[in-house]
Amino acid sequence: MLLAAEAAAVNAYEKPIVTRKSIQPEDGLLVTQNLTKRFDDRLVLDSVCMAIEEGKTTVIIGPSGCGKTVFIKHLIVLERPTEGQIFFKGHRIDALDERQLAKIRTRFGFCFQMSALFDSLTVYENITFPVQQHYKAVNYKPLDELVKQKLALVGMDGFQNHYPASLSGGQKKRVALARAIALNPEVILYDEPTTGLDPITSDVINELIIKLQKELKITSIVVTHDMKSAYKIADRIVMLYNGRIIADGNAEQIRNHPHDIVQQFIYGRVGEAELAALRLGGTRFETQFTPEDFE
Repeated sequence: MLLAAEAAAVNAYEKPIVTRKSIQPEDGLLVTQNLTKRFDDRLVLDSVCMAIEEGKTTVIIGPSGCGKTVFIKHLIVLERPTEGQIFFKGHRIDALDERQLAKIRTRFGFCFQMSALFDSLTVYENITFPVQQHYKAVNYKPLDELVKQKLALVGMDGFQNHYPASLSGGQKKRVALARAIALNPEVILYDEPTTGLDPITSDVINELIIKLQKELKITSIVVTHDMKSAYKIADRIVMLYNGRIIADGNAEQIRNHPHDIVQQFIYGRVGEAELAALRLGGTRFETQFTPEDFE
């Protein structure tokens, strides 16, 4: 149940903060029109309209559970919308069947939050996995060169015969990036790429995201809680809150956004209503149980 101040903040946004002209399918490389997703009675995405510019890095921020990961899964139709439409290069894709989507998905790379490498496969086999799945390659010499090129791009050439268990968290992320670009995608989707990494390793990943976007002309869409990362890599930052877009702009515009919800998130501050609840007295009971009480 929402506290009074939180409820007031939500009520202030019965309509999204961000207002703009109606978005058309040709307005971006990827476009969502009134994208809505419900899981049973839970509304996760609420009429999200967004046009993602080709060749740019768009960062999606917002509190846990606001719909960020669900949103990017819709962009490659791993989830299908309850209402609304999704367009890629002006063509609607959310209504395609799985056979038609298989071809579309070769234009996308997906870098998962926990890397999602196959533990039983070597680095080489992990990177060639999408190639084998889509093209059933039998000539291995080009595959050797492909793996070498992709690993070199992320600074991991020479690790072809290693297994994921022997790699650090940062190395796993870099191998996952190499796999994400194995099919020369036009778009890479990153789900929390710096989660669980130390600050220096996180910055390595940030530099690689920038490098791939610049050198390969890739369109990047990044979900993150890491504001330092967001400010460094983003051409555009979009904030979701309760399934709606409440802020949209460049790094400077987001830093100076006037609303408390945005400021609380980007500076990691607890809201006054939640802080008051945490500080309430009466949470310590006179009767305290010990393990011996349950013997």
